[in-house]
Amino acid sequence: MTDALDPAEATPRPVKRQMTLLTLAAILAVIGASAAGYYFSMRPVILRIAVGPANSDDLKLVQALTQGFAQTHSHIRLRPVQTDDAAASARALADDKVDLAVIRGDLDVPKNAQAVATLRKNVAVLWVPSAKDSDKGRGKKAAAKITGIAQLAGRRIGVVGRTSANVNLLGVILQQYGVDPAKVEIVQFPASEITDAIRGQKADAYLAAGPVNSKITADAIAASAHDAGAPTFLAIDSAEAIAQNHPSYIAAEIPAGAFGGAPDRPDEEVKTIGFSHHIVARKELSDSTIAAFTRQLFAIRRTVMAEFPLAAKIETPDTDKDAVIPVHPGAAAFVDGEEKTFLDRYSDFIWWGLMALSAMGSIGAWFAGYLKKDARSSNGSQHERLLDMLAAARRCDSIDELDRIQSEADDILRSTLQQFERGAIAEGTLTAFNIALAQFHHAVADRKALLPHNPQRAGTPFRVSGTL
Repeated sequence: MTDALDPAEATPRPVKRQMTLLTLAAILAVIGASAAGYYFSMRPVILRIAVGPANSDDLKLVQALTQGFAQTHSHIRLRPVQTDDAAASARALADDKVDLAVIRGDLDVPKNAQAVATLRKNVAVLWVPSAKDSDKGRGKKAAAKITGIAQLAGRRIGVVGRTSANVNLLGVILQQYGVDPAKVEIVQFPASEITDAIRGQKADAYLAAGPVNSKITADAIAASAHDAGAPTFLAIDSAEAIAQNHPSYIAAEIPAGAFGGAPDRPDEEVKTIGFSHHIVARKELSDSTIAAFTRQLFAIRRTVMAEFPLAAKIETPDTDKDAVIPVHPGAAAFVDGEEKTFLDRYSDFIWWGLMALSAMGSIGAWFAGYLKKDARSSNGSQHERLLDMLAAARRCDSIDELDRIQSEADDILRSTLQQFERGAIAEGTLTAFNIALAQFHHAVADRKALLPHNPQRAGTPFRVSGTL
C-alpha cells in the first residue's frame, strides 16, 4: 500500500530553488536599475562656457569658478572655452558650440540665450586729460577746453580696448548729443597701452567701459592727471533718454572719488550710462541642470571672492517678464525658491514606472494562469477520478481489482507531484489531494481485510466505470 503524501515533506525543492533564484534575480535587477538611475542622475555634468578675451578679468573669474567647482566636487563642472571677445562668445552660443557664455548685454543677444546670472555691471567713463604745464603757450590747450560731449565733434577720441562694442557704445553717446560719429576720429588702444597713449597725448578725450572699480580705468585716469589739474569728466546727462531708446543700457552714476586721487576723481557724482555682462545658457538645457549650476555659483562666490574680488559683483538675474534677456527657468526657480527636488522632478516617472510594473505583473500572472489552465483541468479530473476510485474500493469484491486501482492511484500520485513541481497546482490543492489519497488507502486496506484469504479469488471482479 502506498503511503499518504505529506505536503510539508513533499514541497518540491527544485521549484523552491527556482523561485528563490528568480526572486533574487528580480531584486538584483531592481537594485541595478536603481543604482544606474542614481549614477546617471548624479554623475558630474560638464558645461562648456565661452569667455574672452585672453587675460581678461572675465576669463580669470571663470577659471577661478572652474577650480572652485572641481575642488568642492560639485555636481556641475565647467570647461572654459576661450574666445576673442564677448561677441565671439555670443556667436559660439548661437552656434550651439558651448552650453554657457559670458556676453555683453549691449550686444546682439543670441536667440537661444537665457540669463543665468549677472556677472558684473559696467559704466561708461568719458573724460578729457588735463593739459601739461609744458604745453601751455604752445597751442596745445584745445583738449582741456572740452567740457561737454557736444564739443567732441572733429576731435580725436581714444577708446580703451580692442572690442568693437566700445566703439558702438561711443557712437550711441555721440548720436544722443547730435555729434556725427563719422566726423570724429576714433582710435582704439589695447588696455596695456592706454597709459602710454595718454601720456603721449595721442587723443583729445578717452572712453573706457568697465566696473566702477576697474583698475584699468583707474590707471588710465591717473595717467590723465597732470600738475595743471585733474582730468575733466564728461557727464552723460541724457542717460535716461539713452536707456529709453536702447533697453540694453541703463542710467548709472559714477560716485565721487571712485577712481581715487587727491583731489577726488571725480570730485562729484557723474551721470553716465551702464550695461551688464551676463552669464547666459542655451535655453535647451534642462531646468534642473541650470538650477544646480546657479545654486553652486552663488554658494561658491564667497570662497572665490578671497582670491578674486570681482566675484563679489555676481548678482542674480532679472526675473521680470519684460527683462531684456529672458531668464532661464532653472535660474528663476533658484531665485524664487522653487527649485525642484529629486522626487519632484522624477515623481511622475516613478509613479508611471510602478504602474507599469504592476500592470506587467498582472499580465504575467494572467498569462501564467492561462498556461496552467489545462494542467489545473487535468488535475481536477484526476482528483475526481480518485474520489470515484475511493467509492469503488469500498464496494470491490476482488483483490485483483483492488490492486489494479491502487496501481492507478500510484500513477495519479506521480502525475500530481509532477504538476506540483511545475507550479501547476498550489500547496492547498496538494493537501486536499493528500486527504483523499489517505482515505483511498484506508478504504483499500479495510476492503482487503474483509475479503477471504485463500488463493482462489471469490466473486466476479467489480469494474470501476470511467477512464482517467
